[in-house]
Amino acid sequence: MKNLTFVILYILLSGVQTTFGQNETDDIIVGSKFVIKSNILDEERTCLISLPDSYNNSSEVDKKYPVIILLDGYTHFKTASGIVHFMSSNRNRNNLMPESIIIAIENVDRERDFTVTKIKTKRPNNMGGGRIFLNFIEKELVPYIDKKYKTEPFRTLVGHSLGGLLTLNSYMDENSVFNAYISIDPSIWWNEEMMKNKVDSISSISLDKKLYIATANQGEANYERNKQRHDSLYTLITKKSDKPLNIEIEYFEKENHRSVPLVALYEGLKYINQEE
Repeated sequence: MKNLTFVILYILLSGVQTTFGQNETDDIIVGSKFVIKSNILDEERTCLISLPDSYNNSSEVDKKYPVIILLDGYTHFKTASGIVHFMSSNRNRNNLMPESIIIAIENVDRERDFTVTKIKTKRPNNMGGGRIFLNFIEKELVPYIDKKYKTEPFRTLVGHSLGGLLTLNSYMDENSVFNAYISIDPSIWWNEEMMKNKVDSISSISLDKKLYIATANQGEANYERNKQRHDSLYTLITKKSDKPLNIEIEYFEKENHRSVPLVALYEGLKYINQEE
């Protein structure tokens, strides 16, 4: 963990040094924004995009890049961009992962978009639209990105909390267009029995893909609600095959539900991109 703390400090200090090294009139651009009209969702969706350092280099015109789709995009975009830059940029020469395109989807309705089932509440709710939202990503957003940008067909889906739950649902779908998944402190409590049923019917296609699950310390009172449930799901998945699976689960005892995305993004991307 000390090494990870050093990494984070390095990222922050590198940003400061870069700022001071530029002319005062120069802008330092982390990313840009685009809007896509979704017929599936019947609404416009705003996305943030971060391109690699080498994307516009004249010597790299034929180079293509893997894609990271980030849920809760506005919240995690700058964090993810800094981490990916640190891990992949030739300026740092870390070579922990390839340079990647980050697409961060801004939220409209988290409960609607990140859940695939409804739960009973006293107030009216709009839950259960997760499958429709995944259809938007897979059938509209990904084709749009592939057409407009220099992408290669390796995609990672990253989600936190309810976004982590949707990430797990995508992983268990044999028709998913993603190759790897980072599920950060997923809200498995939403419908635990449904998740168990999905594991029972999980296909070999899903089991061949990489999955990283990060668990936060939500306190002793919530142990069964969080860590124990994550561990149980991990065990159920690993029992589905006799061969070693590409699944990793990691518990961050010193991180809570809100702080864990920073360290989990780094560790998850490192796991997803490590050589076999």
